[in-house]
Amino acid sequence: MNSRPQHPFTVRSADVWAIALPASIAFITEPLVGLVDIAVIGRLGDAALLGGLVLGALVFDILFSLAYFLRIGTAGLVAQAVGAKDRHEGLLHVSRALVLGLGIGVTMALLAMPILALSVWALAPGPGVGEALADYVHWRIWSAPFSLINYALLGWFYGRAAAKTGMALQLLLHLIDITLSIYFVHGLGWGVPGAAFATVVGQAVAAMAGLVILVRHYGGISALLARIAPGDMLGGPAIRRMFGLSRDLMIRSMALMGAYAWFAAQGSRMGEVPLAANAVLLNLLMMVGYFLDGIAQAAEQLTGKSVGANWRPAFDRAYGLSMLWGLAIALGLGALWYLAGPSVIGFMTTNEEVRAYALTYLPIAALCALTFMPAFVYDGILIGTTQNVVMRNGMIASLAVFLAAALMLQPLWGNWGLWAALHCWFIARGLIYFRALERRKASLFSL
Repeated sequence: MNSRPQHPFTVRSADVWAIALPASIAFITEPLVGLVDIAVIGRLGDAALLGGLVLGALVFDILFSLAYFLRIGTAGLVAQAVGAKDRHEGLLHVSRALVLGLGIGVTMALLAMPILALSVWALAPGPGVGEALADYVHWRIWSAPFSLINYALLGWFYGRAAAKTGMALQLLLHLIDITLSIYFVHGLGWGVPGAAFATVVGQAVAAMAGLVILVRHYGGISALLARIAPGDMLGGPAIRRMFGLSRDLMIRSMALMGAYAWFAAQGSRMGEVPLAANAVLLNLLMMVGYFLDGIAQAAEQLTGKSVGANWRPAFDRAYGLSMLWGLAIALGLGALWYLAGPSVIGFMTTNEEVRAYALTYLPIAALCALTFMPAFVYDGILIGTTQNVVMRNGMIASLAVFLAAALMLQPLWGNWGLWAALHCWFIARGLIYFRALERRKASLFSL
């Protein structure tokens, strides 16, 4: 006799793409904002300004990654609530995430000066780069509360498979960001602070719009509050599960961004030109990654729903289709990146030294599209099934592989060795996750 009820459903390629396509369109606007900011500042012709912008963006990537569990954790929990047909639990998940996100965001804003001091110590920028970094941090930090509210909202939208709504909000956010970045930097001459302030405005508008959609979904503020009984938000088992998930995903994110921070810091230590060139290539890599994130998002929702529904056939089908389509996308985008790379690099910066350096390492960078595909899809599956301990331990283990490879290969091959170590990291993540998931797959479902 089943210990949990089953809610059978089927998974087709169309179901994968119904989530993956709008999610990919939404996610790709994130690195496009980075590309536009790099192009806007890069075309000023000052490598120090570009380096400061790059390091500033990295600081916030790391900072916000510590709270990324608000997005991915909420999505996994909500997807399982959808599979179990428990609407009330889905509301509680997003409500807890919103309250927590607002609190963390305000705390980050209040700690702006210590965050900047730690960033300067860790990244060791030169004088010109350091000034631009400080300008960026002082303005961008005010986006923190809005950014983390948006994380929670997007987790709710994608967990419910409302991918088109999530896409619309992301497009709104980044359209505002891109437009204002160009206007503030070149129209008003605000430089690096202009690019940062554009992000603040975009995040604030998107957060307000998302909250309006959430409230309307539940029939208004009064109706929404009426659905939450006193004590629901502080339910013991649910809170412990949320904080356990949050803790493990935060550690996982710290390890993830630690690898990228190490990569950037090593580029910074090689000089302004290697730093800027690696940043250009890494942003191109992130563009490919955000396309793959659409497939990962589909894997997350569909596998999470299958666990909530206690239906193993749907899980197996979602797993296989996600890997299949992920491989197809990785091959296509890797080839496109390699072929279009010279034109894109030429557009992103007018500095001839940076252009030449980036073109030298384009082949090994483009190969990343293939080597990091499995890790992306497994991330989605593990998030959807809330295998947070597996994600945490796997990321820590793969980070150790990356650092060991970098320490061995970079002294021998310079920047080639640094990029080779990145490949070692991606491959290790995929293999570790594959092995762990194969061992735990059967235990996800009650028989």
